[in-house]
Amino acid sequence: MSTTTFRALGVPALLLVPTLLTAQRPTLSATVKPYVAVDTPVVALTHVRVIDGTGTAPKEDQTLIIRDGNIALLGAARSTRVPEGAQVMDLTGKSVIPGLVMMHEHLYYPTGPGVYGADYVSFSRLYLAGGVTSMRTGGNVGGYADLNLAAAIKAGNQVGPWIDATAPYVNGPSPFTQMYALKDSADARRFVAFWADAGATSFKAYMNITRAELAAAVNEAHKRGLKITGHLCSVTYREAAELGIDDLEHGFFVATDFIQGKQPDVCPAPTGGMPALVGFDAKSPEFTSLVQHLISHHVAVTSTLTVFETITPGQPATSGTDVLDPLLKTQYDQLYTRVQQNTASPFAKLLPLDRAMELAFFRAGGLLLAGTDPTGGGGVIPGYSDQRQAELLVESGLTPLEAIKVCTLNGATYLGRRARSEGPAF
Repeated sequence: MSTTTFRALGVPALLLVPTLLTAQRPTLSATVKPYVAVDTPVVALTHVRVIDGTGTAPKEDQTLIIRDGNIALLGAARSTRVPEGAQVMDLTGKSVIPGLVMMHEHLYYPTGPGVYGADYVSFSRLYLAGGVTSMRTGGNVGGYADLNLAAAIKAGNQVGPWIDATAPYVNGPSPFTQMYALKDSADARRFVAFWADAGATSFKAYMNITRAELAAAVNEAHKRGLKITGHLCSVTYREAAELGIDDLEHGFFVATDFIQGKQPDVCPAPTGGMPALVGFDAKSPEFTSLVQHLISHHVAVTSTLTVFETITPGQPATSGTDVLDPLLKTQYDQLYTRVQQNTASPFAKLLPLDRAMELAFFRAGGLLLAGTDPTGGGGVIPGYSDQRQAELLVESGLTPLEAIKVCTLNGATYLGRRARSEGPAF
């Protein structure tokens, strides 16, 4: 939390972190200051409705005092004294919520089939404008660029959220030219050590990693106090949990646990486990057993409904595409038309199934996280889609307060930042 309000902020509620902070706000550079509307030592938000991100009922008519980047005091407006010299913002009729903590974001976007272009400056600003004050890059094709941007934002030299910077993908053989192919488990350990030393704060295993390579990567990351997630295929969710993985991406869309005859360390199809899920029952003993296995091994699951919505007929068109380059917007519009015409698409059944599976995981006590994944065929726009992800969670059966918790406190809990944030905006 900082005593700054960014002009780019485009959400109806102001953003805050729910607990007392100790980190000092950075000195903002001349590059960042043009985006700042409020930058004073003490700010008082008065007569505001506070949603703290814990899932509990909102607190009405509150005064929130922010001093030197820290939440100093929160109390009833009628009895909370505003410090002398504070900048007062009367927020009667408005709410404050925690800044979004989104766990599967990228700093690149599809520019063609299988081709991705990086956009560090505008994407970091769009995330912040959409209310994202902390984010994890759930996969890195820019090498040092992600790490350098995270450091620049933390130092106050660039505009954007606090970033948990993921290293390049930890993967086996791959068609993507941006990815390194691991040779063996020793190479996986070396790869993780190299990027941790370079400043990466998170890792992501990818589709063609082997169990031995994943075990080595998990061990090396944990040895350094870092976490590793995975978009898996060759390794099942159950296997990954037993190997100590911390998180699994894309809900249950890509789980290969339910494929009959799956071979060890082999990705059965480019689409992972999705064909086996058509007609699957989210209430089946097989799925219930997997959920309990993940929870007992303390494995989080990240929901990325937004990217799958773009390829599901019957879903609304993406908002925010007007910020795209006209060529990219045309490509998305063409994709949307094709998707709507493909009424036989398996995603018409897969999207509601995965939503039911994510809801079941959440209701069972699993740590559900949220992200957007601006990849696929396009249409997942930073900032805009982060707000849409919260809406989709509500449409899946969570209450609005639960969806806010998933998109804020749960991410902060996973990152070990439950009681602290260095995000640059409220």
